[in-house]
Amino acid sequence: MAVFLSQLTAIKASTCFIARKLIFSTPRRHEFIRRSMTSDRASAAETTRFDFLVIGGGSGGLAGARRAAELGANTAVIESHKLGGTCVNVGCVPKKVMWNAAVHAEYLHDHSDYGFAIENSHFSWETLKAKRDAYVSHLNRIYRNNLDKAKIETIQGHARFTDDSEPTVEVNGRKLTAPHILIATGGQPSVLSDDEVPGASLGITSDGFFELETLPKRSVIVGAGYIAVEMAGILATLGSKTSLVIRQTGVLRNFDAFISANCTKELQNNGIDLWKNSQVKSVSKTDKGLEVTIITKDPEKKNDEKISIIEEVECLLWAIGRQPNISGLNIGSMGLDTDERGHIIVDEFQNTSRPGIYAVGDVCGKALLTPVAIAAGRKLAHRLFEGKKDSKLDYSSIPTVVFSHPPIGTVGLTEEEAIKSHGKENVKIYKTSFTPMYHAITSRKSPCIMKLVCVGKEEKVVGLHMQGLGCDEMLQGFAVAIKMGATKADFDNTVAIHPTSSEEFVTMR
Repeated sequence: MAVFLSQLTAIKASTCFIARKLIFSTPRRHEFIRRSMTSDRASAAETTRFDFLVIGGGSGGLAGARRAAELGANTAVIESHKLGGTCVNVGCVPKKVMWNAAVHAEYLHDHSDYGFAIENSHFSWETLKAKRDAYVSHLNRIYRNNLDKAKIETIQGHARFTDDSEPTVEVNGRKLTAPHILIATGGQPSVLSDDEVPGASLGITSDGFFELETLPKRSVIVGAGYIAVEMAGILATLGSKTSLVIRQTGVLRNFDAFISANCTKELQNNGIDLWKNSQVKSVSKTDKGLEVTIITKDPEKKNDEKISIIEEVECLLWAIGRQPNISGLNIGSMGLDTDERGHIIVDEFQNTSRPGIYAVGDVCGKALLTPVAIAAGRKLAHRLFEGKKDSKLDYSSIPTVVFSHPPIGTVGLTEEEAIKSHGKENVKIYKTSFTPMYHAITSRKSPCIMKLVCVGKEEKVVGLHMQGLGCDEMLQGFAVAIKMGATKADFDNTVAIHPTSSEEFVTMR
């Protein structure tokens, strides 16, 4: 019933908004509403009113704001840091630049096999960082220019919900309100306190990785998720002696087991020192760098523990997860429901438990990917300001890439998920492993693995997983096919492109 009332409120607000657009040919930039003080009847405070107020200038917030403005909504974006959010500033974009550099380093090993005599090649982290940072700053300016062109007001500062009866936020002493308020504040790296792990604060997170002025000679990465895998791969490939500390026996445990096992093996093949069944016990600082004390447990012997020390560490990077960025928002005053980790709970239409307040992106804790936040923000804008009451994002079969070495591409259900959903007797698996043609003449070898997860008599493809050279770029097209409901027969009926790695998906038997 609460969800129904929330949707009904949004529909009514959208109808009123469309009607108002027909009446007023020129949208009003600001409307001021006067509120008298309840205690001493002092002079009323001015509250600036918008049609759509977005808290957070990251991917989801900016996408929703710009689409709402295109549809005629008087919109404002509040951002406390740099426009573009995690993705542009300390995420996807600068990470991909660093990964590209690491790929160049890999290709250098293959030049002689392809007949090129390359000697005395030198890598400059400083040059790369300068160019990367300049590119990110360029993107920041583009985002600001796009907001200005769309007549969206950009407000710099921290937003905090007030105790007013109408949902209102305060920024730098200025009160702002709107019938539709979107929370798109994203997430931030999880950190350990010195109480939890003595000396933990001597390490950095993925945010700090992009502040490194030089390539660390010795690095230790803690974590088994995709960020840990990517950071370890970049550092190791660019020349840092790298260790990866994981609590269990493999990385990417939420991925298909086929991918998890292969990626774990590839990390070791690439020279990364993998510490399995291990955790950091303590960290201390010496004249030669950090000393990281590791405790390793034997899974078959509960009381068997081994203590080791990694010395002269220049970079200790914690990649142990992310948490919602809600500190200081005072969402408790709005009565918004959150889960045990603080993520804002939303329904399928991005509605929170408070009518007129919505949330998209990482702050919701579901499918933490930039394109997901962008799509959700745009869908929401169409629902609120174009009257498309059924506009919502379909969170199924979302493709994603891990920029490991080699890269991973995956979409849909894992084999384990398919069996759980459809029953083992209704699931059929097709998989292959081969050496890409690129490596046919190189001394450096890296296999490509591929897997199709099919269900039912028609063998509908519900999952596709791969790791290998070029898998990052070949995934998007297959994701479209799977989203459209392609079957194994559809794959088989597609003529292969030869010689490519992708042709293996349409020739599997």
